[in-house]
Amino acid sequence: MSENNVTVPHHFVTHVDHVGIAVPDFDAAVEWYRANMGFVNYHEEVNEEQGVREAMLGPAEKVEGGTLVQILAPLNDESTIAKYLDKKGPGIQQYALRVTDMDALMAHLKEQGTRVLYEVPKKGTAGSRINFVHPKDAGGVLLELVEPAK
Repeated sequence: MSENNVTVPHHFVTHVDHVGIAVPDFDAAVEWYRANMGFVNYHEEVNEEQGVREAMLGPAEKVEGGTLVQILAPLNDESTIAKYLDKKGPGIQQYALRVTDMDALMAHLKEQGTRVLYEVPKKGTAGSRINFVHPKDAGGVLLELVEPAK
């Protein structure tokens, strides 16, 4: 059994925010979750900077702090999602944790030697601030950090 030595203040991370799924056909994926899971579309946008069309889906009776499904489809062949689809095909591309203070958490992670992908957080869904922990430092998965818009 491992010790539970918490080195990061527990209030920095509140819950799993969403799981991001890369898909080649945005409309078909959104419709599948609607028709088969009864999910509703809580938010949809095009992020030109990241070259992606995205939607945040979840159960009709949304629970505060509940985890959503993010559908991610490429806008062009150069986007990260297009490259992911070419290499790995459709599927889970990342999971995201909701954070309360992106700047403080990034400083802590860097102090611990953890690599983040961006020196400065980028604009994410619905005006949030995002960054990613390098997969080699997060158990082989792309870990997104999401600080909601204030």
